[in-house]
Amino acid sequence: MIPINRPDIGQEEADAVLKVLKSGVITDKSGAGPRATELEANFARYVGAKHAIAVTSGTAALHAALLAAGAKTGDEVVIPAFTFHATAEAVRLTGATPTFADINPTTYTVTAETVKAAITSRTKAIMPVHLYGMPADLSELQELAREHGLVLVEDAAQAHGAEYKGSMIGSIGDMTCFSFYASKNMTTGEGGLVTTNHDEYAEQLRMLRTHGEQRPYWPVAIGNNYHLDEMRAALGCVQLKRLPGFLQKRRGNAKLLTSRLATLNRIDCPQEPADRKSAWNLYTIRLRSRSVQERNALVTKLHEAGVGAATYYEAPIHKMPIYLQTPQPRLPETDRACDQVFSIPVHQNVSQQELELEVREIERALSANPKAAS
Repeated sequence: MIPINRPDIGQEEADAVLKVLKSGVITDKSGAGPRATELEANFARYVGAKHAIAVTSGTAALHAALLAAGAKTGDEVVIPAFTFHATAEAVRLTGATPTFADINPTTYTVTAETVKAAITSRTKAIMPVHLYGMPADLSELQELAREHGLVLVEDAAQAHGAEYKGSMIGSIGDMTCFSFYASKNMTTGEGGLVTTNHDEYAEQLRMLRTHGEQRPYWPVAIGNNYHLDEMRAALGCVQLKRLPGFLQKRRGNAKLLTSRLATLNRIDCPQEPADRKSAWNLYTIRLRSRSVQERNALVTKLHEAGVGAATYYEAPIHKMPIYLQTPQPRLPETDRACDQVFSIPVHQNVSQQELELEVREIERALSANPKAAS
């Protein structure tokens, strides 16, 4: 089976972790151990941000950023419903309520028009998701945030190395949150990081990851234990050095897939707007026929052929039991995408032979079900 994603871990990563274990310094009570500090400095330099604050996970990054933004009970945060539900979970953890915006059917990211419609007097922040590695349209979202006095917090869990209008994701919004989970473009196993150009947010984030302590044993806010340990930070330092190579391979794989699949008249391949560079965390195809059964049958056929296809995401957040709202928001593009999309492997470990297998099996699966007309 060609996995949908697979971490690329080599001897250099193993040596870096072993060096930490031998050093005896495996964590730091402030979260600022030497390897964590190195990862922060290198990541900030890579994306062009002033600060980077390492934490335990992408969810921790989102939670800490929203707390730093001042989100609390009674507030609202505008997010997409077409994403992993950790985005909404982080909002709820602050006591605030997620409100949902619809997506662009091509980029699968929130549109400024639907975000604007979701803003109320209680809105504290806008949190777009750069889904599948594709940046949202940040210029319009920045303008909305400024107009309404809101904080722009980007969920870039899948967007390491993505670019928007020539700027790296991580250098644009008020805060940008990354995940280093094993399925991401670079990994520390578990882990995350927040970038920001604002000194005050950086100070808040460093306190919040250390139980809200202004100095040792002197808390001035309710925080958490969100320290990234030294082993994972060492792993991240090596992975970050290798990230440009990973991205080059992913982009090449995506280009090959599109060149082979674009001629098929019953699916739509992912598109990359001229002003953006995707990080290609996932290669997501859209079946034009709006039939969940047909899409699921296609994914099953690919699995049987050894292609680790997956559906991200089958259910929108606003229809999940713990996020149901009255009245239900109307998100037609989100609902359609949930019925139609599926993703296939595009990561740097996929060989050209495997890519050709993916293309061949998609063609075969489509031809085996001719009634799924476009």
